[in-house]
Amino acid sequence: MATGTLTQSRIRLDFQPPAARLTLHHPPLNVIDIAMMDELAQALAEIEAHDDLSTLVLSGAGKSFSVGVDVAAHTPDKVAHMLPKFHAVIRALVRSKKVTIAAVHGHCLGGGAELAMVCDLVYTAENASWGFPEIKLGCYPPVAATALAALVGQKHAADLILTGSSIEGTEAARIGLANRVVVANEVEPAVQEAIHQLSKLSPAALAIAKKANYAWDAMHFDKGLARAEKIYLDELMKTEDVHEGINAFLEQRQPVWKGK
Repeated sequence: MATGTLTQSRIRLDFQPPAARLTLHHPPLNVIDIAMMDELAQALAEIEAHDDLSTLVLSGAGKSFSVGVDVAAHTPDKVAHMLPKFHAVIRALVRSKKVTIAAVHGHCLGGGAELAMVCDLVYTAENASWGFPEIKLGCYPPVAATALAALVGQKHAADLILTGSSIEGTEAARIGLANRVVVANEVEPAVQEAIHQLSKLSPAALAIAKKANYAWDAMHFDKGLARAEKIYLDELMKTEDVHEGINAFLEQRQPVWKGK
């Protein structure tokens, strides 16, 4: 039986059968850098190997879930390495046999929101801030571009992705990004209630039911994400505006768009 705690430089993994808790732990805002991606991939593989675990809880330490992927990892010398690595983590979450639960508070933005949105169940604090601000950097979020419309509808997805605007947890739940919205100090009790309900069920049946539930979406997601990633690397990264957006953010100035 898996028990105990594994702490790495960017994450914390706690085994509390039948649940495992994977906590993003990269103060102050749980930025997802390449080192965290490697640790997440390793942790997800470790969790998957334990038959006594039926549930995985993904959360963030401190005041935020995560503000997203490190902007510095989007530079031309890093992005072709970073993007497939992040998407490998997303795919591992999507393909997990465990029931995945995201516990969201504070900022849940960009790649952080993508991690949360691909979980099976999402519980959000009412004052959490959700958004996909990549467009403000001259980029776009490939996972959200692939899967968000299936969750919230095409118009809500277009609004979030094309404007980069943020919404609170209450709105996130209303449009389908989350299963349930609660006051901030009730997120953990809501998660524990879900774990308790799931603990009464067969881990084998849950895994198979999950596979069947996503059978149709899985085919489209794999192809769609591969396509979105290719467009990102082959087309977006060849524009002048994406480099201007990244550089402007890193230099803490307003971008000057050229439209090409």
